[in-house]
Amino acid sequence: MAHGDITHVDIPVSDTTRATEFYGELFGWDINEYPGFEGYPMWQGPNKRNGGGLAPRTDSFTQPRVYVEVDSIDETLEKVTANGGTVVMGKSPITETSWWAFFNDTDGNTVGLYEGTT
Repeated sequence: MAHGDITHVDIPVSDTTRATEFYGELFGWDINEYPGFEGYPMWQGPNKRNGGGLAPRTDSFTQPRVYVEVDSIDETLEKVTANGGTVVMGKSPITETSWWAFFNDTDGNTVGLYEGTT
């Protein structure tokens, strides 16, 4: 995927088993848990290019969250603050070759960033 592509969407759920069955049946998504990500079933769309996860719902995570792929999280977060946004969570590792971060835009929407190699 390229800089600026939407690469991942997390959907907050209160029951991962129920949500896995629901979304699998509704959209035909392939939904599986992977080693190291237990309790976080990940889905892949039929195009096999984009997907996301069924993440535990919390008081601060009640709406789907979009992740945008970027070439550099550090550079993107600098642009966020330069343009009036705020960093919610700085660059943090997912794996040895991938990272994520969150920011709020100027309307208060939380958007995720993803940087990684495959």
